[in-house]
Amino acid sequence: MNVIKMTELNITGKTLLIRSDLNVPIKNGIIQSEARILAALPTIEMAIKKNAKIIIMSHLGRPKEGYYEQKYSLLPIFEYLKKKLNYTKIYFSKNYLHGIKLNPREIVILENVRFNVGELDNDNELSKKYANLCDIFVMDAFGSAHRMQSSTCGIGKFVKIACAGPLLVKEINFLKKSLEQPNRPMVAIVGGAKVSTKFNVLHKLSKIADTIIVGGGIANTFLAIDYKIGKSLYEPDFVLDAKKLRDKYNIIVPIDSRVGKKFCKTEKSTIKLPHNIKKNEEIMDFGDETIKKIIQILEMSKTIIWNGPVGVFEFPNFCKGTEAIAKTIAKSDAFSIAGGGDTLSVIDMFNIKNNISYISTGGGAFLEFIEGKKLPAINMLEENYKKYQSIN
Repeated sequence: MNVIKMTELNITGKTLLIRSDLNVPIKNGIIQSEARILAALPTIEMAIKKNAKIIIMSHLGRPKEGYYEQKYSLLPIFEYLKKKLNYTKIYFSKNYLHGIKLNPREIVILENVRFNVGELDNDNELSKKYANLCDIFVMDAFGSAHRMQSSTCGIGKFVKIACAGPLLVKEINFLKKSLEQPNRPMVAIVGGAKVSTKFNVLHKLSKIADTIIVGGGIANTFLAIDYKIGKSLYEPDFVLDAKKLRDKYNIIVPIDSRVGKKFCKTEKSTIKLPHNIKKNEEIMDFGDETIKKIIQILEMSKTIIWNGPVGVFEFPNFCKGTEAIAKTIAKSDAFSIAGGGDTLSVIDMFNIKNNISYISTGGGAFLEFIEGKKLPAINMLEENYKKYQSIN
C-alpha cells in the first residue's frame, strides 16, 4: 500500500481534517457501544500532542440527505469526547462548510456529514468545500473506506495532501497479517442472516482457511441442502452454491440446533437434530453437540477470523452458541481478529474486548477487504501519494 502516512508528516501548526468512523449505536441520546470512538482516540491524541489544529468529521446512521434529524446528530459523541479530552478545548459545529478557525491543540467536531447534500453522491462541489477546510486530510475511517463519498474519497481530488491515519494503517496491517501469513490451523467463523451478502467472502476464506464455521441464516442455507428446516430463515436461491462450497471445502455445519416456534425474546428453546425439525419451528442457535465440536476446533486453532454471531444472541435462550464462541476465543492463545457491527455488539455484551488480538471497526469494509476488493478510499490515498511524489 503506497500511501502517505500521517506519522510521516510534520503536522505541527497544520489544520488536519480527520475522517473518523464514529458511527456508533445511540439510543435515546445514549451511546450503546464506545468501541469505534475509543479506536479513533489515539489518532486524535497524537494530533493534539503535535500541536495540530484538529477538525473531526464522521457520518452517523442513514439520515435523509439535506435534512437535520436529531437522532442522527453527532452531539452525543461530541459530549463524550469533551469528557474524554477535557484537557483541551473542543467545539461542535453545524455550519462549517465556509470555514473554521482554530488554534493549535483545539478540536472541532463537525455535524453528521450525511446531512450535507451531495455527500453520498461524492459531489465535487461539496468535496472542494471539505478540502478548503484543511491543510492535510487524514483518512482514518477503515469502516467507511469502501464508500465512494465526498468525505471519504472526493476530498482527495482537491486537497493538497491526503494521508492514511494510524488507525487505518493498523487495521490494514492486521488484516493482511491474518490473511497472507496466518499461523495454522486457521479457522474462520462466518455468521449472519444471508449467504448472498457473504458468498464471496465465504469463497475467499474457504481457499485460505483450514476450517470454516458457518452460523445463523447462512448455516441454515447449508442445512437446507439435505434437510427440511421448517420455517427457518434461509435462501433457497443459494442452496446449490452452498452445496458446491461444502463439497469442495472444509465447512462445518451444525449437527444439532436450538429451535423455537415464535421469534420473540421469551421463547423457550428445544434442541433438535436437523431431520427432526417441524414445519412450525425455526432454527435460532447452535445445539450443545455443535457447540462442543466448535469449541474443540477453536481450542486447536492458531489464527481465528470472526465475523458475525451464530444465533439470535439478543434472546437469552438462543445466545449459547455465540457466547461459547466469544468466550472460547477470549481464552485462546490464537491470533484473533473480529469485525462487523453485530460482532462488536457481541464483544461488548460478553466484555471480551481486551481478549481479542484485534477488533476491526469495519463492517462492509472488513468483508470487502477479505474478498480482495480494492477499497475506494485506499485508491484515493494511493493516487494522492503519486501526486505528492511527483511534486516533491
